Amino acid sequence: MVTNNVVIVGARPLSIAEVVAVARNDSPIELDPASLESVEASRALVEALADDTEPHYGISTGFGALATTFIPSDRRAQLQASLVRSHAAGSGPEVEREVVRALMLLRLSTLMTARTGARRVTVETYAALLNAGITPIVREYGSLGCSGDLAPLAHCALAAMGEGQVRVGSAPDGPGALTDAGAALAAAGIRPVELAEKEGLALINGTDGMLGMLSLAIHDLAALLTTADISAGLSVEALLGTDAVFADDLQRLRPQHGQALSAANLRAMLAGSPIIASHKGPECTRVQDAYSLRCAPQVHGAARDTLDHATLVAERELASAVDNPVLTPDGRVESNGNFHGAPVAYVLDFLAIVVADVASMSERRTDRFLDASRNQGLTPFLAHEVGVDSGLMIAQYTAAGIVSELKRLAAPASVDSIPSSAMQEDHVSMGWSAARKLRRSLDGLGRVLAIEIMTAARGADLRAPLKPGHATGAVITAVREVCAGPGPDRFLSPEIEAVTALVQSGRIRAAAESAAGPLT
Repeated sequence: MVTNNVVIVGARPLSIAEVVAVARNDSPIELDPASLESVEASRALVEALADDTEPHYGISTGFGALATTFIPSDRRAQLQASLVRSHAAGSGPEVEREVVRALMLLRLSTLMTARTGARRVTVETYAALLNAGITPIVREYGSLGCSGDLAPLAHCALAAMGEGQVRVGSAPDGPGALTDAGAALAAAGIRPVELAEKEGLALINGTDGMLGMLSLAIHDLAALLTTADISAGLSVEALLGTDAVFADDLQRLRPQHGQALSAANLRAMLAGSPIIASHKGPECTRVQDAYSLRCAPQVHGAARDTLDHATLVAERELASAVDNPVLTPDGRVESNGNFHGAPVAYVLDFLAIVVADVASMSERRTDRFLDASRNQGLTPFLAHEVGVDSGLMIAQYTAAGIVSELKRLAAPASVDSIPSSAMQEDHVSMGWSAARKLRRSLDGLGRVLAIEIMTAARGADLRAPLKPGHATGAVITAVREVCAGPGPDRFLSPEIEAVTALVQSGRIRAAAESAAGPLT
């Protein structure tokens, strides 16, 4: 829970908003005192089993394919440290700071369930690292999404041991300065952890990386889908489309929840539009608009419903204690398969499909503006001087190129599997890979919507002396603060980037809501 901007870990499952707050905005965390007492009680069970002459997996044995190998008590600290060091085998570019913070927070949340057997000092060290802004270096490749996000989590555990590299700094300052973990911990007054029985496993066995990225994606996609309704409204207006198809009674004939929300947004965006009113009379000979205009609520709504399903899965996972073996409430230590990332991997892939389709429809609306045979009287490519100027021709190329990539990124990662660990881990989820490609997809969707908004704003300006509606006009005013109106050809890339920033920051939505009221 959040108290005075502080996220309390352990009292109850974390929310998606809390994950975003800590990962992206550096909200400080506190550990729930009652949960810490439970952590200590469960640790006592592990220590009792450590003295047992009967082997217990992860406590007095090796791991994975070496689960039957008994480890003497004087070698177990080395066993845990060796596990972390050997599993910190990532490769490739650094993973984003917010992703690393999210996976560390989620691992901490699982440790606080008292189902892992980690010690209190280990739990408190993870909290201290997050609050100090110390972010371990995690590499792009290394997780198969089963037995947890092993390599990414191992890199974080390594930093808690005072080994490896980290970055130090808060979110507004960028990724932070690169330094050795030992030096960073010393500067922050944090003592490196010396891992005891079971703790190596407890720190690396979880879906925290893919779940962290899913939580961030849900937050971002929810905002982008509202923006997609806004951009569709701008296009319907400037392409002289009709708002009649978005009527509530028509939408209720197909009672899909997300569809109703998107249609309501479109009605709010187009309410009182003089451009829409200008062609409502009998002189308008068009019977119905193209699908990319008329069916926007159906596509955007289906995307919303898919996002709702992904949110349900994420919330269940946030309430989970994922480890192997796990300490049950009645004191047993049991092996299990809850570390398999399939539930998370599937919805990550579902969302990549959604993103590609919403972006595809947006690009089709952009393309209609540029074709003189379909743009209802506007100039070809919305050019200032036809034949001399190219207008927004290549902006559409950019959108098309992004959409093409999004379609490739929509190919599911979760249907792939490469056996590992001497065939002990013979089926894996590839959920980490699904999450990585979804992050790239979301960036692409924001850019495609920005190009549509740029294009529709120019189309509306070219309808002068007709005026846009209050909500669409407010969005166009916001766009004009960073992007000039119609005129001779100019350098377009900075304008595309500037409008993309408006989309990603939420300023486009804020502008629309300043006139239309709250949008969903």
